[in-house]
Amino acid sequence: MIGSHISIYGEIQGSGYRSWAKDQCAKLDLLGWARKASDGSIEIFVQGEEENVNTFISLCWDGPAYAHVEDVLVQDANADDSIKSFKIY
Repeated sequence: MIGSHISIYGEIQGSGYRSWAKDQCAKLDLLGWARKASDGSIEIFVQGEEENVNTFISLCWDGPAYAHVEDVLVQDANADDSIKSFKIY
């Protein structure tokens, strides 16, 4: 199991990005969380099988229909065994 911390930049606030991320993670059997950052970006932490995490990261470039993603920054992170679901903050 691997983890990734992802920051999404662009015109994404109000697009349903966090709910979209939760739906995509459910399909890919990923756990983690999503929240709004103070700079207007969306922060996402995901963990799961490497192939599924990489698929999710690729999907982040498109996002939901009303999102205009300009950049996706990814940092490797340690998996957190205490995370048992995907939460939106």
